[in-house]
Amino acid sequence: MFVRLAEQHRKFVQDLVMNLQALATVLENRGYLASCYTCGGQMNSASFMVSLGDNHLIRFLVSDYGITWTEMRDDRELMKLEGAEAISQLQELANLVKNQVKPSGYASEIVQTA
Repeated sequence: MFVRLAEQHRKFVQDLVMNLQALATVLENRGYLASCYTCGGQMNSASFMVSLGDNHLIRFLVSDYGITWTEMRDDRELMKLEGAEAISQLQELANLVKNQVKPSGYASEIVQTA
């Protein structure tokens, strides 16, 4: 049972890394400073970052050790989420990109709810 769960987790992380790479590409094509770095060819970890302007930065880290979403403005941490909450916040960002909403409005929503 544990071997199967470990393999499912590895596949989940790989899928998440591929989606982060795609999101970074889409954001770059829309004019945002975005990047997604992976270590090695196995796609078992990634560091995704995007600048939403006005010194507003999102960092999303994924690895076998965990998943975190960190949001910063003016080098100060506004919000840090882990696990499912971090992935939900990433989905919100992806939805905004999909609907072509400017992230500046998104930044205001986050500051108000944090």
